[in-house]
Amino acid sequence: MVSGGSEFTILLIVFLLIGLVSFIITVAALIDIVKSEFKGNNDKLVWILLTILVSPIGGILYFIIGRQQKIGA
Repeated sequence: MVSGGSEFTILLIVFLLIGLVSFIITVAALIDIVKSEFKGNNDKLVWILLTILVSPIGGILYFIIGRQQKIGA
C-alpha cells in the first residue's frame, strides 16, 4: 500500500509533467507563429493571442488548424 506522502509525491510529479508539456507546446507554437508568414493580415496576431490566452489549447489548435493558414504551408 502507498503511504500519503508517496501519493502526494506522485501527484506532484504528474502535475509538473503536465505543466512542462503545456509550456513546451505553448512555446513551440509561439516560435512557429512568430517565424511564419500568414495569408491573412491579422492571422499572426490572432494566433499569438489565442496561444497565450488559451494555453495550451491554443497551441494545440494552432498545430492542428493554424499551420494550414501559413504561406507555403
